[in-house]
Amino acid sequence: MFCLGLFLPVHQGRAQARTDLFIPDPITGYALGGHDPVAYFIDRKPRMGRRKFEFRWGGAEWIFVNEGNLAAFKAAPEVYAPLFAACGAQALSEGYVTAGNPHIFAFVDGKLVFFHSVVNRFLFLVNAKPQMSDAEANMQKTGCKPAL
Repeated sequence: MFCLGLFLPVHQGRAQARTDLFIPDPITGYALGGHDPVAYFIDRKPRMGRRKFEFRWGGAEWIFVNEGNLAAFKAAPEVYAPLFAACGAQALSEGYVTAGNPHIFAFVDGKLVFFHSVVNRFLFLVNAKPQMSDAEANMQKTGCKPAL
């Protein structure tokens, strides 16, 4: 599946904040392009959800593989939703925003993290602790921190 990068304009050194918490995929209309966020934890891979199991949270519609995954997400969405509102973590650590690709992910300290490219994932994971600190420092000013 093709994932478009999301670049926000920068004015006077500051990125403009996004208005949505989780930006839905422009093609599917769903968060994470229609992938089930709980499936990453259970199956360790992205799986497409089914419209039959839909839930609105964080400003977007989420779909799930089955009723159990939907129930798990409803009970603790902050556990299963990706960090940084699904923005690419490596780019965020450098102070700019790209959309994370649902097919390029990792678990960092038990949290689901997306990346714009395989190279970005490698660069982030090679030095994950300082990269995570930098991404966390930039998430508020770039709009990649869901205000839930």
